[in-house]
Amino acid sequence: METAIRGRLSLSPNTVFNPKPGEKQWRCRGACTNRGVLMAISTTGSGKGAGILEKPVIERTTPGRESEFDLKKSRKIAPPYRVMLHNDNFNKREYVVQVLMKVIPGMTLDNAVNIMQEAHYNGLAVVIICAQADAEEHCTQLRGNGLLSSIEPASGGC
Repeated sequence: METAIRGRLSLSPNTVFNPKPGEKQWRCRGACTNRGVLMAISTTGSGKGAGILEKPVIERTTPGRESEFDLKKSRKIAPPYRVMLHNDNFNKREYVVQVLMKVIPGMTLDNAVNIMQEAHYNGLAVVIICAQADAEEHCTQLRGNGLLSSIEPASGGC
């Protein structure tokens, strides 16, 4: 059974699309600003009730492509850690500077001297702030070269 609905009138498809001669046809003279929308409803099946609806298609991400949620989750940065250099009475200042430049990527001579001086005068200096895995690696390398070092969580970020 097929019906078309316009306003409150129920019309058959033949009346809407194939009007009989002599019947009034909907015409618009001048500007037609208030046109009714014609909707067609099609039902299948016998008896009472509505027709069968198709199962909606749910889009899934393609393999190898992450959803937006997964991307945001993976962008979370691990909390930063400080690599700390402790003063010792065993190593010469020049040696400490050389080890810092060898172990820490991008360490300049000026930065290495400043870190060494701070550790010498204050007993402790921050060498670098980085991810925990990198901090552990730097600390291990500094200790492997005879320097006293430790790591600690960097509260408040970089």
